[in-house]
Amino acid sequence: MKTRAIFAAAVAFLVLTGSAAAHPQPSTFGLGFGVGWLNPDDSKLRGLMSARAPAWANAPQSTTRCVRGMAGEFPCDDIDMLSHLPLSSIGGGEIGNDMWGWEDRRTGREYALVGKTNGTAFVDISDAKRPKYLGQLPTQSTAGGIFWRDIKVYKDHAFVVSENTNHGMQVFDLTRLRHVRNAPRTFEADAVYTGVSSTHNLDINEDSGFAYLVGTNTCVSGTEHGGLHMVDIRRPQSPKFAGCALVEPPADPAAPNNNYVHDSQCVNYRGPDREFRGREICFGSNENAVVIYDVTRKSNPVVVSQTSYPTAVYTHQGWLTGDRKRFVFNDEGDEEGFGNPPTVPLQTTYVLNVEDLEETGVVMASTNNTTSIDHNLYMPGDGYVYESNYTSGLRIFTERSVPSGDLREVAWFDVYPENDDPTFEGGTWSNYSWFDDGVVGVSSIDRGLFLLKPKLDRRHGR
Repeated sequence: MKTRAIFAAAVAFLVLTGSAAAHPQPSTFGLGFGVGWLNPDDSKLRGLMSARAPAWANAPQSTTRCVRGMAGEFPCDDIDMLSHLPLSSIGGGEIGNDMWGWEDRRTGREYALVGKTNGTAFVDISDAKRPKYLGQLPTQSTAGGIFWRDIKVYKDHAFVVSENTNHGMQVFDLTRLRHVRNAPRTFEADAVYTGVSSTHNLDINEDSGFAYLVGTNTCVSGTEHGGLHMVDIRRPQSPKFAGCALVEPPADPAAPNNNYVHDSQCVNYRGPDREFRGREICFGSNENAVVIYDVTRKSNPVVVSQTSYPTAVYTHQGWLTGDRKRFVFNDEGDEEGFGNPPTVPLQTTYVLNVEDLEETGVVMASTNNTTSIDHNLYMPGDGYVYESNYTSGLRIFTERSVPSGDLREVAWFDVYPENDDPTFEGGTWSNYSWFDDGVVGVSSIDRGLFLLKPKLDRRHGR
Protein backbone atom coordinates (compact mmCIF):
# COMPACT_ATOMS: atom_id res chain seq x y z
CA MET A 1 0.00 0.00 0.00
CA LYS A 2 1.45 3.35 -1.00
CA THR A 3 0.25 6.90 -0.33
CA ARG A 4 1.84 10.28 -0.70
CA ALA A 5 1.04 13.58 0.98
CA ILE A 6 2.51 17.08 0.89
CA PHE A 7 2.19 19.27 3.96
CA ALA A 8 2.14 23.07 4.10
CA ALA A 9 3.97 24.92 6.86
CA ALA A 10 0.80 26.78 7.79
CA VAL A 11 -1.08 23.53 8.31
CA ALA A 12 1.77 22.13 10.40
CA PHE A 13 1.55 25.14 12.68
CA LEU A 14 -2.23 25.09 13.04
CA VAL A 15 -2.44 21.45 14.03
CA LEU A 16 -0.34 22.03 17.12
CA THR A 17 -3.28 23.17 19.22
CA GLY A 18 -5.78 20.54 18.10
CA SER A 19 -7.26 17.56 19.87
CA ALA A 20 -8.63 14.40 18.34
CA ALA A 21 -11.33 11.89 19.06
CA ALA A 22 -9.21 8.91 17.99
CA HIS A 23 -6.80 9.57 20.86
CA PRO A 24 -8.82 11.34 23.55
CA GLN A 25 -7.33 12.94 26.63
CA PRO A 26 -6.78 10.28 29.30
CA SER A 27 -8.89 9.62 32.33
CA THR A 28 -7.59 8.58 35.74
CA PHE A 29 -7.51 4.93 36.82
CA GLY A 30 -6.55 4.31 40.43
CA LEU A 31 -3.22 5.12 42.11
CA GLY A 32 -2.99 8.25 39.99
CA PHE A 33 -2.20 6.25 36.85
CA GLY A 34 -3.89 7.45 33.68
CA VAL A 35 -5.60 5.44 31.00
CA GLY A 36 -7.56 6.18 27.90
CA TRP A 37 -5.18 7.36 25.20
CA LEU A 38 -6.13 4.17 23.41
CA ASN A 39 -8.45 1.34 24.33
CA PRO A 40 -5.52 -1.13 24.00
CA ASP A 41 -3.68 0.72 26.76
CA ASP A 42 -6.45 -0.15 29.22
CA SER A 43 -5.44 -3.81 29.34
CA LYS A 44 -1.79 -2.82 29.40
CA LEU A 45 -2.26 -0.47 32.33
CA ARG A 46 -4.29 -3.00 34.27
CA GLY A 47 -1.42 -5.42 33.84
CA LEU A 48 1.22 -2.88 34.82
CA MET A 49 -0.69 -1.90 37.92
CA SER A 50 -0.63 -5.52 39.08
CA ALA A 51 3.17 -5.69 38.75
CA ARG A 52 4.81 -6.45 42.07
CA ALA A 53 8.29 -7.88 42.56
CA PRO A 54 8.61 -10.59 45.24
CA ALA A 55 10.46 -9.73 48.41
CA TRP A 56 13.66 -11.53 47.38
CA ALA A 57 13.95 -9.28 44.31
CA ASN A 58 13.80 -6.03 46.28
CA ALA A 59 17.43 -6.01 47.35
CA PRO A 60 20.49 -5.28 45.18
CA GLN A 61 22.05 -8.40 43.70
CA SER A 62 25.64 -8.94 42.62
CA THR A 63 27.35 -10.85 39.82
CA THR A 64 25.76 -14.22 39.09
CA ARG A 65 26.93 -16.41 36.23
CA CYS A 66 24.52 -18.26 33.99
CA VAL A 67 25.17 -21.91 34.87
CA ARG A 68 23.04 -24.81 33.61
CA GLY A 69 20.30 -22.47 32.49
CA MET A 70 20.01 -20.37 35.64
CA ALA A 71 21.63 -17.21 37.02
CA GLY A 72 20.45 -17.39 40.60
CA GLU A 73 16.65 -17.19 40.36
CA PHE A 74 16.64 -16.13 36.70
CA PRO A 75 16.42 -18.51 33.72
CA CYS A 76 19.10 -17.74 31.16
CA ASP A 77 21.15 -18.92 28.22
CA ASP A 78 24.65 -17.53 27.58
CA ILE A 79 24.05 -14.28 29.49
CA ASP A 80 25.54 -13.53 32.91
CA MET A 81 24.10 -11.02 35.39
CA LEU A 82 26.69 -8.47 36.49
CA SER A 83 24.40 -6.64 38.90
CA HIS A 84 20.79 -5.77 39.67
CA LEU A 85 19.42 -2.64 41.31
CA PRO A 86 15.73 -2.79 42.29
CA LEU A 87 13.52 0.28 41.97
CA SER A 88 14.03 1.04 45.66
CA SER A 89 17.77 1.46 44.99
CA ILE A 90 17.35 3.92 42.10
CA GLY A 91 14.95 6.46 43.54
CA GLY A 92 11.79 4.42 43.95
CA GLY A 93 8.64 4.79 41.93
CA GLU A 94 5.86 2.25 41.50
CA ILE A 95 6.90 1.01 38.07
CA GLY A 96 10.00 1.17 35.86
CA ASN A 97 9.78 1.74 32.12
CA ASP A 98 12.14 2.90 29.36
CA MET A 99 15.90 3.37 29.51
CA TRP A 100 18.81 4.72 27.48
CA GLY A 101 22.56 5.10 28.00
CA TRP A 102 25.35 7.66 27.79
CA GLU A 103 29.13 7.45 27.62
CA ASP A 104 31.10 10.50 28.71
CA ARG A 105 33.79 10.69 26.02
CA ARG A 106 35.92 12.94 28.18
CA THR A 107 36.08 10.63 31.19
CA GLY A 108 35.19 7.28 29.62
CA ARG A 109 32.54 6.69 32.27
CA GLU A 110 29.23 5.06 31.32
CA TYR A 111 25.76 5.76 32.64
CA ALA A 112 22.33 4.14 32.53
CA LEU A 113 19.36 6.50 32.33
CA VAL A 114 16.26 4.75 33.65
CA GLY A 115 12.67 5.98 33.42
CA LYS A 116 10.28 5.38 36.32
CA THR A 117 6.87 6.63 37.38
CA ASN A 118 8.42 9.45 39.43
CA GLY A 119 11.31 10.55 37.19
CA THR A 120 14.55 9.57 35.50
CA ALA A 121 17.33 7.84 37.44
CA PHE A 122 21.01 8.34 36.64
CA VAL A 123 23.24 5.35 37.42
CA ASP A 124 27.03 5.26 36.96
CA ILE A 125 27.71 1.79 35.55
CA SER A 126 31.39 2.27 34.73
CA ASP A 127 31.98 -0.67 37.05
CA ALA A 128 28.98 -2.72 36.01
CA LYS A 129 29.45 -5.10 38.94
CA ARG A 130 29.21 -2.18 41.36
CA PRO A 131 26.84 0.42 39.84
CA LYS A 132 26.27 3.66 41.72
CA TYR A 133 22.99 5.53 41.82
CA LEU A 134 23.77 9.25 41.47
CA GLY A 135 20.30 10.74 41.69
CA GLN A 136 17.30 11.54 39.59
CA LEU A 137 15.51 14.15 37.53
CA PRO A 138 11.95 14.22 38.91
CA THR A 139 9.01 14.15 36.53
CA GLN A 140 8.12 17.62 35.25
CA SER A 141 4.45 16.97 35.95
CA THR A 142 2.31 14.46 37.79
CA ALA A 143 -1.00 15.77 36.46
CA GLY A 144 -3.17 13.48 34.36
CA GLY A 145 -1.91 11.38 31.52
CA ILE A 146 0.05 8.15 31.68
CA PHE A 147 3.11 7.84 33.87
CA TRP A 148 5.69 6.30 31.54
CA ARG A 149 8.56 8.30 30.14
CA ASP A 150 11.17 7.88 27.43
CA ILE A 151 14.74 9.13 27.16
CA LYS A 152 17.21 9.74 24.33
CA VAL A 153 20.63 11.44 24.24
CA TYR A 154 22.22 14.02 21.92
CA LYS A 155 25.34 16.15 22.41
CA ASP A 156 25.78 15.05 26.04
CA HIS A 157 22.21 16.03 26.90
CA ALA A 158 19.33 13.78 27.92
CA PHE A 159 15.91 14.53 26.43
CA VAL A 160 13.02 13.17 28.49
CA VAL A 161 9.33 13.03 27.60
CA SER A 162 6.25 11.67 29.35
CA GLU A 163 2.53 11.34 28.76
CA ASN A 164 1.88 13.24 31.98
CA THR A 165 -0.09 16.37 31.11
CA ASN A 166 1.98 19.59 30.79
CA HIS A 167 5.23 17.64 31.03
CA GLY A 168 6.83 18.88 27.82
CA MET A 169 10.34 17.69 26.97
CA GLN A 170 12.98 18.01 29.68
CA VAL A 171 16.57 18.74 28.66
CA PHE A 172 19.33 17.76 31.08
CA ASP A 173 23.08 18.39 30.68
CA LEU A 174 24.62 15.00 31.45
CA THR A 175 28.09 16.44 32.03
CA ARG A 176 26.71 17.55 35.40
CA LEU A 177 27.09 13.90 36.45
CA ARG A 178 30.91 14.16 36.31
CA HIS A 179 31.21 15.78 39.72
CA VAL A 180 28.29 14.53 41.79
CA ARG A 181 28.97 14.76 45.49
CA ASN A 182 26.76 13.49 48.31
CA ALA A 183 24.85 11.15 46.03
CA PRO A 184 22.03 10.60 45.51
CA ARG A 185 21.06 14.08 44.32
CA THR A 186 17.80 15.56 43.08
CA PHE A 187 18.36 17.45 39.84
CA GLU A 188 16.44 20.06 37.89
CA ALA A 189 16.12 20.25 34.12
CA ASP A 190 18.36 22.74 32.30
CA ALA A 191 15.53 23.54 29.89
CA VAL A 192 11.99 22.40 29.14
CA TYR A 193 10.48 22.42 25.66
CA THR A 194 6.80 23.37 26.02
CA GLY A 195 5.72 22.95 22.40
CA VAL A 196 3.94 19.78 23.55
CA SER A 197 1.99 18.91 26.66
CA SER A 198 2.19 15.12 26.64
CA THR A 199 4.40 12.85 24.53
CA HIS A 200 4.55 9.08 24.34
CA ASN A 201 8.11 8.72 23.08
CA LEU A 202 10.87 10.44 21.13
CA ASP A 203 13.50 9.58 18.57
CA ILE A 204 16.65 11.61 17.86
CA ASN A 205 18.60 11.62 14.62
CA GLU A 206 22.06 12.45 15.94
CA ASP A 207 23.34 13.08 12.40
CA SER A 208 20.83 15.84 11.67
CA GLY A 209 20.27 17.25 15.17
CA PHE A 210 16.49 16.88 15.11
CA ALA A 211 14.24 15.22 17.67
CA TYR A 212 11.03 13.52 16.60
CA LEU A 213 8.38 13.52 19.31
CA VAL A 214 5.74 10.85 18.77
CA GLY A 215 2.33 10.19 20.25
CA THR A 216 1.99 13.83 21.30
CA ASN A 217 -1.18 15.83 21.84
CA THR A 218 -0.22 17.82 18.71
CA CYS A 219 0.15 17.30 14.94
CA VAL A 220 -3.45 16.44 14.08
CA SER A 221 -4.66 14.96 10.80
CA GLY A 222 -8.38 14.46 10.42
CA THR A 223 -9.54 13.09 13.78
CA GLU A 224 -6.17 11.73 14.90
CA HIS A 225 -3.35 13.54 16.65
CA GLY A 226 0.18 12.24 17.27
CA GLY A 227 1.89 12.81 13.91
CA LEU A 228 5.66 13.36 13.88
CA HIS A 229 6.38 16.50 15.92
CA MET A 230 9.79 17.72 14.72
CA VAL A 231 12.10 19.76 16.96
CA ASP A 232 15.45 21.36 16.11
CA ILE A 233 17.80 20.48 18.99
CA ARG A 234 21.12 21.42 17.41
CA ARG A 235 21.39 23.85 20.31
CA PRO A 236 20.25 21.37 22.96
CA GLN A 237 19.12 23.85 25.58
CA SER A 238 17.24 25.96 23.02
CA PRO A 239 14.92 23.48 21.24
CA LYS A 240 12.72 24.93 18.50
CA PHE A 241 9.62 23.57 16.80
CA ALA A 242 10.37 22.64 13.18
CA GLY A 243 7.07 21.27 11.89
CA CYS A 244 4.68 18.34 11.75
CA ALA A 245 4.76 15.34 9.42
CA LEU A 246 1.24 13.99 8.95
CA VAL A 247 -0.54 11.14 7.24
CA GLU A 248 -3.60 12.25 5.29
CA PRO A 249 -6.90 10.79 6.53
CA PRO A 250 -8.12 7.85 4.42
CA ALA A 251 -10.98 8.36 1.99
CA ASP A 252 -12.89 5.62 3.78
CA PRO A 253 -13.76 6.86 7.30
CA ALA A 254 -13.76 3.25 8.52
CA ALA A 255 -10.17 2.67 7.42
CA PRO A 256 -7.23 3.19 9.84
CA ASN A 257 -5.86 6.72 9.85
CA ASN A 258 -2.22 5.76 10.60
CA ASN A 259 -1.31 9.34 11.57
CA TYR A 260 -0.49 8.50 15.20
CA VAL A 261 3.20 7.56 15.46
CA HIS A 262 3.97 5.24 18.36
CA ASP A 263 7.73 5.10 17.71
CA SER A 264 10.16 6.00 14.96
CA GLN A 265 13.71 5.73 13.72
CA CYS A 266 14.94 8.67 11.66
CA VAL A 267 18.22 8.50 9.74
CA ASN A 268 20.27 10.34 7.16
CA TYR A 269 19.62 7.73 4.51
CA ARG A 270 22.52 5.83 2.94
CA GLY A 271 20.59 2.76 1.87
CA PRO A 272 20.01 0.87 -1.37
CA ASP A 273 17.16 3.06 -2.71
CA ARG A 274 19.10 5.50 -4.86
CA GLU A 275 16.18 7.93 -5.16
CA PHE A 276 16.36 8.74 -1.46
CA ARG A 277 20.08 8.67 -0.75
CA GLY A 278 21.18 11.75 1.14
CA ARG A 279 17.64 12.44 2.34
CA GLU A 280 16.44 12.35 5.95
CA ILE A 281 14.06 9.40 6.22
CA CYS A 282 11.88 8.33 9.15
CA PHE A 283 10.51 4.83 9.68
CA GLY A 284 7.39 5.10 11.81
CA SER A 285 5.61 2.33 13.72
CA ASN A 286 2.11 3.75 13.44
CA GLU A 287 -0.29 1.35 15.21
CA ASN A 288 -1.61 -0.30 12.04
CA ALA A 289 1.32 0.04 9.65
CA VAL A 290 4.95 0.90 9.06
CA VAL A 291 4.93 4.42 7.62
CA ILE A 292 8.00 5.83 5.85
CA TYR A 293 8.47 9.61 5.67
CA ASP A 294 10.87 11.91 3.84
CA VAL A 295 11.40 14.74 6.34
CA THR A 296 14.35 16.41 4.62
CA ARG A 297 12.37 19.63 4.27
CA LYS A 298 10.72 20.18 7.62
CA SER A 299 8.25 22.64 6.08
CA ASN A 300 7.26 20.12 3.42
CA PRO A 301 7.59 16.49 4.64
CA VAL A 302 6.29 13.67 2.47
CA VAL A 303 4.77 10.29 3.28
CA VAL A 304 6.63 7.85 1.04
CA SER A 305 4.71 4.64 1.81
CA GLN A 306 2.49 2.81 4.28
CA THR A 307 2.73 -0.96 4.78
CA SER A 308 0.43 -3.11 6.90
CA TYR A 309 0.16 -6.88 7.45
CA PRO A 310 -2.62 -9.40 8.18
CA THR A 311 -1.85 -9.94 11.88
CA ALA A 312 -1.47 -6.27 12.77
CA VAL A 313 -2.95 -5.22 16.11
CA TYR A 314 -0.54 -2.53 17.36
CA THR A 315 2.58 -1.83 15.27
CA HIS A 316 4.83 -0.75 18.09
CA GLN A 317 8.54 -0.12 17.39
CA GLY A 318 11.35 -1.19 15.10
CA TRP A 319 14.93 -0.72 13.93
CA LEU A 320 16.83 -0.81 10.64
CA THR A 321 19.49 -3.36 9.83
CA GLY A 322 22.96 -1.95 9.31
CA ASP A 323 22.70 -2.19 5.52
CA ARG A 324 19.34 -0.33 5.60
CA LYS A 325 17.71 -3.12 3.59
CA ARG A 326 15.26 -4.30 6.24
CA PHE A 327 13.19 -2.87 9.04
CA VAL A 328 12.73 -5.29 11.95
CA PHE A 329 9.75 -4.43 14.14
CA ASN A 330 7.40 -5.67 16.82
CA ASP A 331 3.66 -5.62 17.37
CA GLU A 332 2.64 -5.12 20.99
CA GLY A 333 -0.87 -6.45 20.51
CA ASP A 334 -0.71 -9.53 18.32
CA GLU A 335 0.14 -11.94 21.16
CA GLU A 336 -2.43 -10.47 23.59
CA GLY A 337 -5.19 -9.22 21.31
CA PHE A 338 -5.96 -5.97 23.16
CA GLY A 339 -9.52 -7.04 23.91
CA ASN A 340 -9.84 -9.32 20.89
CA PRO A 341 -8.47 -12.81 20.18
CA PRO A 342 -4.68 -12.85 19.59
CA THR A 343 -3.63 -12.91 15.95
CA VAL A 344 -0.53 -15.06 16.57
CA PRO A 345 -0.03 -18.11 18.88
CA LEU A 346 3.58 -17.33 19.89
CA GLN A 347 5.81 -14.30 20.31
CA THR A 348 6.33 -12.89 16.82
CA THR A 349 8.80 -10.38 15.37
CA TYR A 350 8.34 -8.93 11.89
CA VAL A 351 10.74 -8.18 9.03
CA LEU A 352 9.96 -5.72 6.23
CA ASN A 353 12.13 -5.41 3.11
CA VAL A 354 12.69 -1.68 2.56
CA GLU A 355 15.21 -1.79 -0.28
CA ASP A 356 12.57 0.15 -2.23
CA LEU A 357 11.09 2.76 0.13
CA GLU A 358 8.06 3.44 -2.06
CA GLU A 359 7.22 -0.17 -2.91
CA THR A 360 8.20 -2.14 0.20
CA GLY A 361 8.16 -5.92 0.34
CA VAL A 362 5.77 -8.28 2.06
CA VAL A 363 6.02 -8.34 5.87
CA MET A 364 7.59 -11.61 7.07
CA ALA A 365 6.74 -13.05 10.49
CA SER A 366 9.31 -14.77 12.72
CA THR A 367 7.97 -16.72 15.69
CA ASN A 368 9.89 -17.55 18.85
CA ASN A 369 9.25 -20.39 21.28
CA THR A 370 7.78 -18.15 23.98
CA THR A 371 4.26 -16.82 24.48
CA SER A 372 5.22 -13.40 25.86
CA ILE A 373 4.57 -9.98 24.33
CA ASP A 374 7.49 -8.38 22.50
CA HIS A 375 8.45 -4.78 23.11
CA ASN A 376 11.47 -2.63 22.16
CA LEU A 377 14.26 -3.99 19.93
CA TYR A 378 17.54 -2.47 18.78
CA MET A 379 20.52 -3.30 16.56
CA PRO A 380 23.66 -1.47 17.77
CA GLY A 381 25.81 -2.63 14.86
CA ASP A 382 27.58 -5.59 16.48
CA GLY A 383 25.70 -8.17 14.41
CA TYR A 384 22.88 -8.86 16.86
CA VAL A 385 19.25 -7.91 17.50
CA TYR A 386 18.47 -7.14 21.16
CA GLU A 387 14.75 -7.46 21.90
CA SER A 388 12.97 -6.87 25.20
CA ASN A 389 10.01 -9.21 25.61
CA TYR A 390 8.04 -8.38 28.75
CA THR A 391 7.66 -11.65 30.69
CA SER A 392 10.33 -13.66 28.82
CA GLY A 393 13.10 -11.08 29.17
CA LEU A 394 15.96 -10.04 26.89
CA ARG A 395 16.15 -12.14 23.71
CA ILE A 396 19.13 -11.87 21.35
CA PHE A 397 19.05 -12.88 17.67
CA THR A 398 21.68 -12.78 14.93
CA GLU A 399 21.31 -9.91 12.49
CA ARG A 400 22.49 -12.08 9.63
CA SER A 401 19.38 -14.25 10.08
CA VAL A 402 17.09 -11.27 9.43
CA PRO A 403 16.91 -11.54 5.59
CA SER A 404 15.46 -15.05 5.85
CA GLY A 405 12.56 -13.75 7.94
CA ASP A 406 13.33 -16.43 10.54
CA LEU A 407 15.34 -14.85 13.36
CA ARG A 408 17.93 -17.12 14.99
CA GLU A 409 18.03 -16.79 18.77
CA VAL A 410 21.48 -17.18 20.37
CA ALA A 411 21.06 -15.97 23.97
CA TRP A 412 18.44 -14.83 26.47
CA PHE A 413 17.93 -13.74 30.06
CA ASP A 414 14.51 -13.86 31.72
CA VAL A 415 14.10 -11.06 34.27
CA TYR A 416 10.59 -12.27 35.12
CA PRO A 417 10.85 -15.92 36.18
CA GLU A 418 7.21 -16.17 37.30
CA ASN A 419 5.86 -16.99 33.82
CA ASP A 420 6.06 -16.21 30.09
CA ASP A 421 2.41 -15.25 29.75
CA PRO A 422 1.25 -12.72 27.12
CA THR A 423 0.55 -10.12 29.82
CA PHE A 424 1.92 -6.81 31.10
CA GLU A 425 2.20 -7.85 34.75
CA GLY A 426 5.98 -7.51 34.87
CA GLY A 427 9.25 -8.11 33.07
CA THR A 428 11.47 -6.05 30.82
CA TRP A 429 10.40 -2.83 29.15
CA SER A 430 13.52 -1.95 27.17
CA ASN A 431 17.26 -2.38 26.78
CA TYR A 432 20.37 -0.42 25.82
CA SER A 433 23.13 -2.33 24.04
CA TRP A 434 25.59 0.35 22.87
CA PHE A 435 27.91 0.30 25.88
CA ASP A 436 31.50 -0.18 24.67
CA ASP A 437 32.34 -3.07 26.99
CA GLY A 438 29.49 -5.31 25.81
CA VAL A 439 27.31 -4.68 28.85
CA VAL A 440 23.58 -4.54 28.13
CA GLY A 441 21.33 -2.50 30.37
CA VAL A 442 17.82 -3.90 30.81
CA SER A 443 14.99 -1.97 32.45
CA SER A 444 12.31 -3.90 34.30
CA ILE A 445 8.76 -2.89 35.12
CA ASP A 446 8.79 -4.52 38.53
CA ARG A 447 12.48 -5.08 39.35
CA GLY A 448 14.41 -1.97 38.30
CA LEU A 449 17.74 -2.12 36.43
CA PHE A 450 19.70 -5.19 35.34
CA LEU A 451 23.23 -5.04 33.95
CA LEU A 452 23.89 -8.13 31.84
CA LYS A 453 26.86 -9.51 29.91
CA PRO A 454 25.99 -11.72 26.92
CA LYS A 455 28.56 -14.33 25.91
CA LEU A 456 28.32 -13.83 22.17
CA ASP A 457 30.49 -15.07 19.33
CA ARG A 458 31.01 -11.93 17.25
CA ARG A 459 31.75 -14.06 14.20
CA HIS A 460 28.27 -15.58 14.29
CA GLY A 461 26.41 -12.30 14.51
CA ARG A 462 27.35 -11.07 11.08
